[in-house]
Amino acid sequence: QVQLVESGGGLVQPGQSLRLSCAASGFTLGYDAIGWFRQAPGKEHEGVSCISNSDGSTDYADSVKGRFTISRDNAKNTVYLQMNSLKPEDTAVYYCAVDWSPDYYCSRYPGLYDLWGQGTQVTVSS
Repeated sequence: QVQLVESGGGLVQPGQSLRLSCAASGFTLGYDAIGWFRQAPGKEHEGVSCISNSDGSTDYADSVKGRFTISRDNAKNTVYLQMNSLKPEDTAVYYCAVDWSPDYYCSRYPGLYDLWGQGTQVTVSS
């Protein structure tokens, strides 16, 4: 079965960290671009970060730049999102997704992504 499964979400206090994982099954992640997205209540999907399959280059939303780091472990068929210095405004459901027809550089535009995981809740609150 072709799917993505996110894990690692939870409830943390402001300033703390979480690492999200996105595990692929049924296909090999190494050939594709992967994106992380989030959706807060009442808001649209926001492209948080992405990583290319070509040269491993990455891109981040300005709101998370310097705090979040995306990485991939092709041997484990998994992509990670390390989130540091979390803020209450980072609260959202986080999704990973795969772009099966990527350009050389990845994109954070949700419409380009073909397969989505079920999401994992991240809540940042004191």
